[in-house]
Amino acid sequence: MLTELFERRLIVVLGKGGVGKSTTSAALATCAARQGIRTLLMEMDSRAPVAAALRVERSFKPVPVRAGFSTMVLEGGPALDEYLALVLPGRAVLKAVFASRLYQFFVQAAPGLRELMMLGKVCYELSSKDHRARWGLVVVDAPASGQALSLLKMPSAARATFGASVVGQEAENIERTLHDRKLCAIVEVTTPETLAVSELLETQKALATMDFPPAAIFLNRAATTDFSAGDVMQFARRAEGIRGLRHLEQLTQAARAELARAAQTPKAHAKLARLSRASIMEIPECPARNAETLITHLASFFASRLNIRGVRHDAARG
Repeated sequence: MLTELFERRLIVVLGKGGVGKSTTSAALATCAARQGIRTLLMEMDSRAPVAAALRVERSFKPVPVRAGFSTMVLEGGPALDEYLALVLPGRAVLKAVFASRLYQFFVQAAPGLRELMMLGKVCYELSSKDHRARWGLVVVDAPASGQALSLLKMPSAARATFGASVVGQEAENIERTLHDRKLCAIVEVTTPETLAVSELLETQKALATMDFPPAAIFLNRAATTDFSAGDVMQFARRAEGIRGLRHLEQLTQAARAELARAAQTPKAHAKLARLSRASIMEIPECPARNAETLITHLASFFASRLNIRGVRHDAARG
């Protein structure tokens, strides 16, 4: 499944806060754009950390990062405004609606509708017939796991609530897009830490009830060492009795701690393989000076591991 990931046109990235979800999303988008796939990265954090890392402005509309690669912030209010601009008959009516206190109250009182329109915006960018706005791939950096699950539940809930109305039909279209496994892939990011792995598995259970089987798991910050426990023991023996070199004991303790941390990766991989059917890719830990450098490094890593060169999005190449 991993080698088929870039055959999709929509990748939704989920994960616990702090596991590198946003960096992974940006790296996937960068990797695709480097191979000539016209790519849009949509982040759902209003603080726009990805835009900051890529050194572009925070915007609710696509902003070019480089040729064939754009990014934007996906937020409920602007998405709802844009949706109304598409369905209301004229600018005068639209302006009057936006200016009304009733509309402002409605927006604040209906967060579920804002979430639905955020997903609607994703689908709109996928299906736009304007050639300049067509994307071969849209990568969505979803919110943290709990919020992401609420977001994915919204189309089904809205379809049941609004029935055959315009909003109900929009919800049905969104739900159909998200469940199209040839079009959309759900991927999860975790680190080897026990809590992160447990949350990922709990998220997978919730996704299963909504018929959203993840296409892939990225095991981020997979640690390795160039030394063994035997090396540490040998070093400790040689350091015994050496006066004035207390820092050697500290070094030994640090080495043992690093071994213990590295041991978490195979344990996490084994647990995920046992309890999940999704393909697993380990992403090695990469010390980087800044987020932009890390994104660039990971994009190169993905290019070496994923079968992106075999992908064809001819209609969406820049």
